[in-house]
Amino acid sequence: MNGSRTIPNLFIVGAPKCGTTAMHTYLGQHPEIFMARVKENNHFATDLIPPADEFRSDGRYFEMFREAGDKKIVGESSVYYMLSKIAAENIRRFNPEAKIIIMLRNPVDVLHSFHAQLIYNGDEDIMDFEAALEAETKRKSGELQIKKGLRFNERLFYSEVVSCAEQVQRYLYLFPKEQVYIIIYDDFRIDTAGVYRKTLEFLNVDPMFQPDFPIVNPRKMLIPHRVIGKKGWRGFLLRMIELPVPPVRFMIQTTPQTLRNYLKRVLFDMKPSGHPNQQNPPMCSETRRQLQKTYRLEIEKVEKLLGRDLCSWYQDCA
Repeated sequence: MNGSRTIPNLFIVGAPKCGTTAMHTYLGQHPEIFMARVKENNHFATDLIPPADEFRSDGRYFEMFREAGDKKIVGESSVYYMLSKIAAENIRRFNPEAKIIIMLRNPVDVLHSFHAQLIYNGDEDIMDFEAALEAETKRKSGELQIKKGLRFNERLFYSEVVSCAEQVQRYLYLFPKEQVYIIIYDDFRIDTAGVYRKTLEFLNVDPMFQPDFPIVNPRKMLIPHRVIGKKGWRGFLLRMIELPVPPVRFMIQTTPQTLRNYLKRVLFDMKPSGHPNQQNPPMCSETRRQLQKTYRLEIEKVEKLLGRDLCSWYQDCA
């Protein structure tokens, strides 16, 4: 506690599409743990979210923990704390005793799943996976305009999102090793209960607690029926969402993220698949081979940081 404020002491910092939503949900079931109901607030990623963002406000941020009571662990999850270059330092200054959970996955698989998620959210307008990756350079240079209305543009810089070695290093440099717990997605998927138990031990809470393990945040699939042009009522609402007029921006930012994502999907006539286990078309085998070669050095850097063999992430490389 800080006066009347509850200070979070657990941060699940990322990375995207690595099981963070599931872990957040499972930890929230534990009687000694309070997890904020709002995920992805990114309060400490001040190099990413703009000053006008609702979660830059301390009042809005601390409101998330108002009901934490006397829980031993009070946490939040924001996957872009990994992408942010200053979130780790901001968190350390805020609470140097905080515990950090990092979840990692094969960057090639992250890219494919993350692209699908961005489309599903209405944040990515390039449907083709390979074309979206190739667009990064032009987006950064300004040659290709990024659609308006994004909370921050950096989420479309795919190569930076999966630059996990540098991201992990920031946290290992700033926090003692005993305060950082790194989970490999493959382990979590294969032995969810076992990894969960080890996580509880890391947090020093009762490791014998048995939660439900529902499927959380499954991979999204979209069937693009047609992209609606900016005409008629859909066009009017899209222009309202994209307008940089302060009153409109405030209204949009104070709308829950889930509702904003839903509205964008409706406006662009994007329909999610009807079955949670239905998958997007698999990645082209040649694309996978090229990406494995591209990210092999990145993976090897992570291997050295963790002291763990991750060759299965690039085993098809020649």
